[in-house]
Amino acid sequence: MKNNESAFNRRQFIGALAATGAVAAACSGGGTSAKNVDYELTTLLDKAPDGQEIIAGVIGCGGRGSGAAKNFLEAGPNVKVVALADVFPDRLNSLKDELKELGNTVADENCFVGFDAFEKLLDLKEINYVILATPPNFRPPMFKAAVEAKKNVFMEKPVAVDPVGARSVMASSKKAKELGLSVVTGTQRRHQHHYVSLYKQIQSGAIGDLVSANVYWNGGQLWYRDRQRGWSDLEWMIRDWVNWSWLSGDHIVEQHVHNLDVAYWFMGKHPVSAVGFGSRQRRVTGDQFDNFSIDFSYDDGRHIHSMCRQINGCANSVSESFSGTKGFARSSSNNAPNQTFLKDKSDSVIWTYLDAVKEGMPEKPISPYVQEHVDLIWAIRTGNQIVEAENTATSTLMAIMGRTSAYTGKEVTWEEMMNSKMTLGPTLDDLSLAKRYTMVKKPVVPIAGVDKS
Repeated sequence: MKNNESAFNRRQFIGALAATGAVAAACSGGGTSAKNVDYELTTLLDKAPDGQEIIAGVIGCGGRGSGAAKNFLEAGPNVKVVALADVFPDRLNSLKDELKELGNTVADENCFVGFDAFEKLLDLKEINYVILATPPNFRPPMFKAAVEAKKNVFMEKPVAVDPVGARSVMASSKKAKELGLSVVTGTQRRHQHHYVSLYKQIQSGAIGDLVSANVYWNGGQLWYRDRQRGWSDLEWMIRDWVNWSWLSGDHIVEQHVHNLDVAYWFMGKHPVSAVGFGSRQRRVTGDQFDNFSIDFSYDDGRHIHSMCRQINGCANSVSESFSGTKGFARSSSNNAPNQTFLKDKSDSVIWTYLDAVKEGMPEKPISPYVQEHVDLIWAIRTGNQIVEAENTATSTLMAIMGRTSAYTGKEVTWEEMMNSKMTLGPTLDDLSLAKRYTMVKKPVVPIAGVDKS
């Protein structure tokens, strides 16, 4: 494994200059002062329209890959999964059996196992839709390969675990646009009726200009895998990937990116620096923290407070709130209509999602996990291109900036992240060439600051 961030050195940032310039805002027009209420990353249709056959391959057949494959099949007519790829045959066979029960049979010759399995799947000419759901560390090179193979892509979040990977996704996203491909990523809130309705209210000036935000993913412990007899270090890590920083990016990147993406979307641009802290108190496996608190600063004086925790028995919240010059907004992953609302300065509710329902929005929309695939299939069939990978790469890099600050105890800037050569873990090429699942160096848990001595 390459440098763990516990040994992070600010001089690591000095290196080849990355692509510069402000990353595009989440929608045309930029921040809240633009009063631009158009939002074109989602159709909000219940089903994708019929049209050309959509033929998919799934790369990464674990829990999220299996879920995404089923969401895809539910999204519209004339779609099918024809190929599967995974490092482990048991996971591939499990998804293969699940799909067969749904009436979607995958031929044996289109099932590929190993670290190079994704390349074999991408070589299949008939595939025009790829689902990327491997551990996040592997997504940048796989996304690059999928774009080069001219495939439309659904890619799970986060899209990277380190700055080099995030910038690679930004570059591949631009290439996808040039090639006329469509790309949707797994930040469901950009495809969720409640969030889109609230976004349009804020952009219309309902609470004035946004001045600050608070975003939270405070919840319980996630799943983990106990090591089994015969598993090497590497096999255990990949099966337990959500607990290892080099594979998941830590939970501020892997999970809290949802909330940070909402902040980036609503605020209209990314922050320029981060100062934060975190610790490891309850986690039973891996090398990650189980709590973070980050202050993100903007070049115009605004701030976002970001908090995330994965510890059982604590106060929980998965939500975002925004303060404006004229009021307050709250959004929540809970789809209850009264959990997404606006208040004025006197703390009176002036809008809830129920008002959007009165104007034609559904009271109980389809799952945003399905909506993402509806929107991607619609984009392919209608020629109305959607490419949101750069948005998610920006949100991912925000999370990486916060993580780096917490791991080191230092202020970290966006410019440093955009120039950093920091990478985590072995490359796909390294793993493809390995004859055994082995690791070179055991990861250690980062400790911020210096000893009293």
